[in-house]
Amino acid sequence: MSLIAGTTVTLDVVREVSPYGFFLNAGDEDVMLHYTELTEKVRAGDKVEVFIFFDTEDRLAATMKKPFLTLGEMALLEVADIHPRLGCFLEMGLGRQLLLPMSELPELTELRPQLGDRVFVLMEHDKQGRLRAKLCGELELMPYVVAAPESWMGQTVKARVYRPLQMGTFVLVDGGVLGFGMIGMVHSSERSRLLRLGELFEARVSHVREDGRVNLSMSARREVGRDVDSAALLSFLKERPGAAMPYSDATPPDIIKERFGISKSAFKRALGKLYKEGLITQKENWTYLVNKEEDQEAAADDKTND
Repeated sequence: MSLIAGTTVTLDVVREVSPYGFFLNAGDEDVMLHYTELTEKVRAGDKVEVFIFFDTEDRLAATMKKPFLTLGEMALLEVADIHPRLGCFLEMGLGRQLLLPMSELPELTELRPQLGDRVFVLMEHDKQGRLRAKLCGELELMPYVVAAPESWMGQTVKARVYRPLQMGTFVLVDGGVLGFGMIGMVHSSERSRLLRLGELFEARVSHVREDGRVNLSMSARREVGRDVDSAALLSFLKERPGAAMPYSDATPPDIIKERFGISKSAFKRALGKLYKEGLITQKENWTYLVNKEEDQEAAADDKTND
């Protein structure tokens, strides 16, 4: 038998070597089961099921502890440590970590996982045969996902990022009792901020597709969002010099997005609400806060003069 790191095998306990542990026989080679890797008492002549891995000196070793995944399997693992050059180290259930190399991580630092985030990965070998993690994409996730029910439309759900891109963020929506989860996407226009790999967040289901996937939005429903946005704009105007701002219906969308973090259409809805309520006025691409007290005083003066 040839031992392969990342696999679980049953081996014979051939002898004990104090103060280290037990040697297990794999036919043409022996492997060490250290005392620290025991989960129950063993003795020579027993058969034990063990997981094969590389120790800190790159030697094959055995453990009776159960990993969260084995070679070729997928699991959702937590980021336990981050190395600026090597990548992320993931907790794999053995008291040691599995490396998710830098080559698997997004180029943009803001999109990389943080401590405590969890990522979907497969266990594989690197070119030297050592264990490492590989990010799961749609191809790996598809056999495990289920279709989202139409009743999810408009509901708020939890989702975890498995592929962050500039044009959109691909996620796995928590399926709860329905199963493993559903594949979804948050388009860049529906994001309130960048979402990093492995991040868990809440979003609203804006569309349930025929193929069972969902589109998500991080913005509130229009009527709710309009109230929130209009309140924010009103507060912004009150703090501005002269209660005025150089933004209006004519301001380009990219400037609106950069300054207020909302879309041009959401900006116009909020302005429309404030205008109907008589709180603002616009002139030459500027928006002004209406001072009702001054208007009342001016009206009173006009009546006096009459």
